[in-house]
Amino acid sequence: MPSLFKHTNFVHYWIGQIASSLAFQMLTVGIGWQMYNLTNSPMALGLVGLCQFLPQLTLTLVVGHMADRYNRRLICVFSRLIMTMTVAVLAISNITDHISATIIYSCAVMLGAARAFEMPANQAILPNLVPEALLSRAMSAIASAREISVIAGPALGGLIYLLGPTTLYSTSSLCFLLSSVIMFFLHYNFVVKAKAPINMTHLLGGLRFVRNNKVILGSVSLDMFAVLLGGATALLPIVAKDILHTGPWGLGLLRCAPALGALLMSIYLSRRPLEHSVGKIMFAAVASFGVATILFGLSSTLILSLAALTLMGASDMISVVIRSTLIQIETPDDMRGRVSAANSIFIGSSNQLGEFESGVTAAWFGVVPAILIGGMGTIAVVGIWMYLFPTLVQRNRLEKDNA
Repeated sequence: MPSLFKHTNFVHYWIGQIASSLAFQMLTVGIGWQMYNLTNSPMALGLVGLCQFLPQLTLTLVVGHMADRYNRRLICVFSRLIMTMTVAVLAISNITDHISATIIYSCAVMLGAARAFEMPANQAILPNLVPEALLSRAMSAIASAREISVIAGPALGGLIYLLGPTTLYSTSSLCFLLSSVIMFFLHYNFVVKAKAPINMTHLLGGLRFVRNNKVILGSVSLDMFAVLLGGATALLPIVAKDILHTGPWGLGLLRCAPALGALLMSIYLSRRPLEHSVGKIMFAAVASFGVATILFGLSSTLILSLAALTLMGASDMISVVIRSTLIQIETPDDMRGRVSAANSIFIGSSNQLGEFESGVTAAWFGVVPAILIGGMGTIAVVGIWMYLFPTLVQRNRLEKDNA
């Protein structure tokens, strides 16, 4: 790692990532708690996730093309400035006592649109900041920083919320602003290798690449459906308030528990990297995620709930490491923007759309049944995907097999 942090550009990028991730994680706690206080509705929590996902879905082709044709650094700067202003609107709405569910939904749409542009460009920048020999270490460092932010962000957000939602939103907005300033001064010269004609063949290149690579398609779709069905994070405000009978600080602990598990797993994998049977390990990890989700649904104590969420995070990190490494290894640089945009759809589907799914099933069947159904659904998906993608099951190494 010392050789990695000798690269000033990477250090600036790394700090910017921490600030942005910290801002988003604090914001998630504030929006979830305030929305449930305003509406007392599980469906409303799910709709927040849907509002963030729909812009990502509709803008996929455009953002992937822009990330491959224009300066990725500037795309990130402008996207984070939009996030800064959007969160400032939430703060001002609370100051003036005009906050409402409609305003939160509208801001969620703006955040989703900004993240739709930011995610592919941001992911595609990293391979150009460090030598190829240090790329795997750089990915590990970024993953660890993100998980630290996901641990600290919700806990910090829960504590700051005790001072009022205005304070939390203001803090989040300042963190987004800091991240955009750091990214603005990043020394990164983007060079377009060749400007292919803008047509549907070019725009759909990322989706076509994922579709034609069965190993990548199987891994990203498995992760998507597992988190889509088993993602109970949208229901955490309800679990914290109505089942565990705790406050915003308890919600913050619940939010950061999966990240703690993910961080511990990332540290373990950095010391003992996956070398053999990565396909089977990935399916076992996703199945463990489903089991942990069921355990979380059955829990009625804070300690057991935190333990289940920690296991969910650790299991999910294994899937994330395998998926992200496969994509980086097999994607050429001039396609990274479009492939990252396609991958963001799977990520967005599993996270934001998963929140909507959880909200709907909780409204229909209740919170606990919704979580249990999601966990059992995840385990079922594992069995179906092992049948549909035998090549992924037999994948031995992250690198391309020579055979």
